[in-house]
Amino acid sequence: MGRPTIIDVARVAGVSKSTVSLVLQNSPAVSVATREDVRRAMAELGYVYNRAAANLRSAQVGLIGLVINDLRNPFFTEFATAVQMTLSAAGYATVVANTDEDPALQARTISAMIEHGVSGFILSPAYGDEAGTFGPLQRAGIPTLQVLRKVSPRTDLFPFAAPDYAKGGRLATRHLVAEGARRIAFVGGIDGRAVTAERQSGYHEILTAADLPRHLIAGRPTRAFGRECADWFAANPEFDAAVCFNDLVALGLISGLASQGRLAGRDLRLVGFDDIEDASQSHPPLTSVQCGIADFGRERAEALMAWLQGAERPVPELRTPVGLVVRASSRPV
Repeated sequence: MGRPTIIDVARVAGVSKSTVSLVLQNSPAVSVATREDVRRAMAELGYVYNRAAANLRSAQVGLIGLVINDLRNPFFTEFATAVQMTLSAAGYATVVANTDEDPALQARTISAMIEHGVSGFILSPAYGDEAGTFGPLQRAGIPTLQVLRKVSPRTDLFPFAAPDYAKGGRLATRHLVAEGARRIAFVGGIDGRAVTAERQSGYHEILTAADLPRHLIAGRPTRAFGRECADWFAANPEFDAAVCFNDLVALGLISGLASQGRLAGRDLRLVGFDDIEDASQSHPPLTSVQCGIADFGRERAEALMAWLQGAERPVPELRTPVGLVVRASSRPV
């Protein structure tokens, strides 16, 4: 029988290989109880730690890969900041990568991080090339959380969590109906993407129940697209309100309306989605679905750390609460 390995220790202790590595490095991120379990397993197996060899890898111990689809969007930036600060406070280092919605870049980035010995991943994935991204993660057996977007259906392997987008769509649309809107468009979001369908589902539900017409204006979730849509609403004045896929679209639409001498709230009632910081500072201030993204980021970081430290894998799918912050953009002046 060969010399026991770190994998043998992890199996006997009932923890991940990454957790054993953290114990060997005396990381403060590991609980006392888990540390004792690992050391008992080492004694039982007669495992001897080769510190000289391990020193060559010490820079990678406790390293977390944080891979984000679009760090230009303040919603994702706020999430990433909350994750990184929470991990840092617990003694982990974080490697942050922006994939810019490019699945090929995402696959290369994740493969490189695996080669450099990251202990775990938090991934807000780009759409496309699911096998190129999740195949290497599955083969490496590295704890990985999907967040904000579910791209892999294997939530038994890659637990998923996101705000309750469907409820957000219901809150936004119900509010506009209550304010008297009767022709409400849904603006932004790329067809065929699950996150678009989820945000639209609440919109469809409320308007169907109210026997009101629906109209979807698909497009990239950017300020530029929202600004372009101001021309569509000028040409279709029967529409009196819009639920926007995200705040960037809504802020662009506010800007486009202003360029026409029109005002959100007075001339077109608007609700955004995500409640980024700019929403409260626009003119007029933007009503938006509030996702608690900073708290969400902290909670996801804590869930990954618990998993690395020997706790059970997080639940396969989790939806977190959302609310509606009402401001002037959705109410007639």
